[in-house]
Amino acid sequence: MTLPWTEKYRPKSFGEVVNQEEAKHKLASWICGKFRAPREFCSRWAKLRDREVLDAKAVLLAGPPGIGKTTLVHALAREINYELIELNASDVRSAERLRQVVGRGLKEAPLFGHEGKLVLFDEVDGLHVREDLGGLETIIEIIESARVPIVMTANNPYDPKFRPLRDMSLLVSLRRLSEDEIVELLRRICASEGAKCEEEALRSIARSSLGDLRAAVNDLQMLLSGRRVLVVDDIKRVGERNPQLSMFEILDRVYRARWFDGARAVSFNPSFDWEQYLMWALESIPVVYRDVEASSEALDRLSKADVIIGRIKRAQEWELLPYALELALGGVSQVRSKPRLPPFIRYGFPQRLLILARTKEARRRRDALVEYIAQGVHASKSLVKSELIYVLSALAKRNPQIVERLRKALNMSAVDLKELLP
Repeated sequence: MTLPWTEKYRPKSFGEVVNQEEAKHKLASWICGKFRAPREFCSRWAKLRDREVLDAKAVLLAGPPGIGKTTLVHALAREINYELIELNASDVRSAERLRQVVGRGLKEAPLFGHEGKLVLFDEVDGLHVREDLGGLETIIEIIESARVPIVMTANNPYDPKFRPLRDMSLLVSLRRLSEDEIVELLRRICASEGAKCEEEALRSIARSSLGDLRAAVNDLQMLLSGRRVLVVDDIKRVGERNPQLSMFEILDRVYRARWFDGARAVSFNPSFDWEQYLMWALESIPVVYRDVEASSEALDRLSKADVIIGRIKRAQEWELLPYALELALGGVSQVRSKPRLPPFIRYGFPQRLLILARTKEARRRRDALVEYIAQGVHASKSLVKSELIYVLSALAKRNPQIVERLRKALNMSAVDLKELLP
C-alpha cells in the first residue's frame, strides 16, 4: 500500500514546520515553563515569559484544516522525547470512553525510554454537547487534574460551547500558508519523487488549496499517480478543489464579491449552511454596510429570502430554495451605492447563538420539567408549555408540597425548580 505523502513528508522536528514561528514560540514557552524539556530545545524556542503563557493549564491550537496543528504536536513530542497519547474527539466522544483511554494512559509509566507523556485531544470542535454527553466536561476535568501537558486542536475555537476550554487554555493560532510557501514545498516533493512538474501546475494546486497544505499535498499525489510529469493542462482536465470555508470566510466572499454570480457561487461550497448564514448575515450587514441605504437594501433582500424560506418549510416546496439563496447571497452582495469595504472586517458571532449557548442549561431543565409533567398527565408537551405549566405554577405557590414532589422526581433543587416555573 502506498504511504500517503502527507505522512511521508510530515515534518519530523520543530524546525521543519514551515512558517509558524509565533505558534512554535508560544507552545515551546508553555512546555518549558511548566514541564521538563531538553535545555537545548528550550533555549532555542522558549522565548516568552508572559503570565498568559505560564498560567495556562492547557494549550488550544486553532486554525483551519491542513495548516499543521496536529503535525506541530507530533513534532513537539518527538523533539522533547515524550510519549504521545492521541485521541480524536470525533471518534472518542463519551465521558466514559475518554476516562478509560486517557485515565489508563496517565497512570502507566512512559514506554520505550520516553521522558514523559503528552496528551493530544485532536479536533475537539468535533464534539457535540447534546449528543456526546459529558465529553466536554470530562476533558475539562482531565485538564484540571492532569500533571502532564495537554494540547487540543480545533478549527473553530470561538464556538460559545468551548468558552470554558478557552478560559483555562493558552490559545495559539496557526496561520494559513501563502501560495509561494506551498509551491516551494510541492516543488521539494516533486524533486524527491523524481517528477517533473510545471511551475504553473504547482501554483494552480497551491491556489485552489487556499492555504491548506494537506489538501495541496494530497492533490499533488493524486495528480502524479501513475505518471512522472505534471503540466497545467492535467489540472484543468481534473478540475480545481472546492475548499472548505469557515463562516467568516463565507461572509467575506459574499460581501466582497464583484458580481452576482460570484456571491451566489458560495452556496455550492460543501461547508455552506444556509440556516447559519442567515443568522450571521442578519447581524453582520449593519457592520459591513455603514451606509444606511445600502444596509437597508441588503436587509430588505434578506427578509424577502426569509419569507420564501418560511413558505418552503410550510409547504415543503424545497425547489424554491435556490431563489431564496439568490436573494440572500447575490441580493445582499450587489446593493446600490455599495460602500468601499475595508481590508479587514471583524465579524462577530450572532448574539442569538450566544444567548442560546448561555441559556442552554436552563432550557434543558425546563424541557425536562415539561416532559415529566406531560408523561404524568398524558398530555402533549405543547399543551403543557402553553397552559398546564401556568396552572401548576399557580398551585405550587399555594401548596409547597407540589414543589417538593417535583424536586424529588426531577432531582432538582427547590430554588432551581421555582425559577423554571413561570
